[in-house]
Amino acid sequence: MIVQKHFEEAQQLLSQLLASPDFLTSVNNSAQCMSSQLKLGKKIMSCGNGGSMCDAMHFAEELSGRYRDNRPAIAAMSISDPSHMSCVGNDYGYDFVFSRMVEAIGNEGDVLLAISTSGNSANVLKAAEAAKAKGMMVIALTGKDGGKLAPLCDFEVRVPWMGYADRIQEIHIKVIHSFIDFIEKNID
Repeated sequence: MIVQKHFEEAQQLLSQLLASPDFLTSVNNSAQCMSSQLKLGKKIMSCGNGGSMCDAMHFAEELSGRYRDNRPAIAAMSISDPSHMSCVGNDYGYDFVFSRMVEAIGNEGDVLLAISTSGNSANVLKAAEAAKAKGMMVIALTGKDGGKLAPLCDFEVRVPWMGYADRIQEIHIKVIHSFIDFIEKNID
């Protein structure tokens, strides 16, 4: 049955990751990094393509808005403004749609949450490079073998799934929710 297979695969991957101390440590360390930088008055920028852009937007809006409890707004934004992206895409090329915003408003000590299931999205790689050049921290959500993004980040949360990207994205949203929960509980 096709439907049942989806749930069985998802359960298998989630069970595998729950049994991995390295995976859980990477999630915890990334969340701790973001919380620490927010406590210092820094902000988090997030980016990704397609479903990963939706995840980047979801992450930022839950922090600047509200996740579970009322609390002060948290400095987070996704790089997803259509006018910015079409301007930069037209004038410089799509590879620069994220890096130009990082160059424009990223500051030393800020955090970039870079999301790429393959770890090889050219525009996400350029954003990570721009962030490093500005003295920002880079946290990556990746999949498969981490791709070219893995060596560019300070912290990587990798979902080592070699199949289709949907399984990786399912774990990424669970990681994002755990990040938000951790941040909310650790920045006051």
